[in-house]
Amino acid sequence: MRKILFFLLVLFIIIASCTSPKSNDRVIKTEVPNRPDGQTDVLQLRSEPIPVVRVAFIGLGMRGYDAVNRMTNIDGVEIVALCDVIEENVKKVNVELEKKGLAKALEFFGDTAVWRKVTALPNVDIVYIATDWVHHAVIGVQAMKDGKHVAIEVPAAMNMNEIWALINTSEQTRKHCMQLENCVYDFFELTTLNMVQQGLLGEIIHGEGAYIHNLQPYWDLYWNDWRMKFNQEHRGDVYPTHGLGPVCQAMNIHRGDKLNYLVSVDTKAIANPAFIKEKRGIEVKDFRNGDHTTTLISTEKGKSILIEHNVTSPRPYSRMYQLTGTKGFANKYPVTGYALESDAIDIEIANHYENINAHRFVTKDVKDALMEKYKHPIAKDIEETAKKVGGHGGMDFIMDYRLVYCLQKGLPLDMDVYDLAEWCCLIPLTEISLNNNSAPVEIPDFTRGGWNKLDGLKFAQ
Repeated sequence: MRKILFFLLVLFIIIASCTSPKSNDRVIKTEVPNRPDGQTDVLQLRSEPIPVVRVAFIGLGMRGYDAVNRMTNIDGVEIVALCDVIEENVKKVNVELEKKGLAKALEFFGDTAVWRKVTALPNVDIVYIATDWVHHAVIGVQAMKDGKHVAIEVPAAMNMNEIWALINTSEQTRKHCMQLENCVYDFFELTTLNMVQQGLLGEIIHGEGAYIHNLQPYWDLYWNDWRMKFNQEHRGDVYPTHGLGPVCQAMNIHRGDKLNYLVSVDTKAIANPAFIKEKRGIEVKDFRNGDHTTTLISTEKGKSILIEHNVTSPRPYSRMYQLTGTKGFANKYPVTGYALESDAIDIEIANHYENINAHRFVTKDVKDALMEKYKHPIAKDIEETAKKVGGHGGMDFIMDYRLVYCLQKGLPLDMDVYDLAEWCCLIPLTEISLNNNSAPVEIPDFTRGGWNKLDGLKFAQ
């Protein structure tokens, strides 16, 4: 009898091993189109130096208006064109330029296709795009085809077709395509990145990021209700780049590591449908975007990332930035601080304080000393100006300053089109995961084989 049972058990194992799917088979694959003949990657892309950078702005609402103001504080910038659907937005910006003693820019307004006249202008070096989300990629692609570099507000692409179109066009035209992700230039994020690169936190094994911001007081400010419409029609993390970008930089994504796959879960949609019913008197029966979306990502080097999205719950603002390393820990929101092993801290700092260990955050004095010692080089010379000009505490100005600086010097930009792709791809891929009962979804190698050609992230100087 025991022999029969043993035989049946072995037979069951054999059958199970033949019929059960392998772990990789459970991951939903995503297509990676072949790179067209004659086309090469744009890793560390350099262009000819542009001593005076001529900028055209398309979209002058919430983000575009402030961007023009910031650019007027950077030497070697000429604002040559302003474009928006609404005439008043264009006129208002030109009035501000004249008040500053600057020449009026060419004006374009009237409809959602007028931007095509702007990308075709001969006297423009870079097009700065701050429109609604659904126009970001289409304008970016055309601008590169028209011979312009492009800088695109977040998210720069909303689906895989747009992502691959931006990549292929940048590779074909050899034009820069940078996503305007300001959070990587936050002083805490920059300082922490420098700490990571100096080895203070050891090897980073886990990161967390988030965009948690109750937008209910602001929904009606978006032109033509474009942002609410996108949330209504799409499930998943539709705004992932603020949280994901700084973590990817600290983990050297496509500079020695790559994102492999993600799994996403969400809650049901409650608050936004209730808002629409209460404020607009409309009953929405099929609101796609859940109140809270959580996504886990695994990397090629065995690291993990957690990203959250919530734009409707009554919670304090948080764009979590958290890194767990083998020697230390960094955290922003709701408490900003570092936890480090005592032997990881410079002796000049540690000797002045007692009981330093990784069981709790270091004291404010130690944190301040660390922030000063490891202040990122690109922030040192412009910190005072950045805080004066402003834009989320100065990080927006640093973003624009670095964009112009690299173009003027002919240097690789701090962020490339593959960063754009990796940080935006959560938008379509989390929706695929959620639509398939939170199945794991493959994250493509957008570099098509070049993800480990570079040895870590390095900002050009």
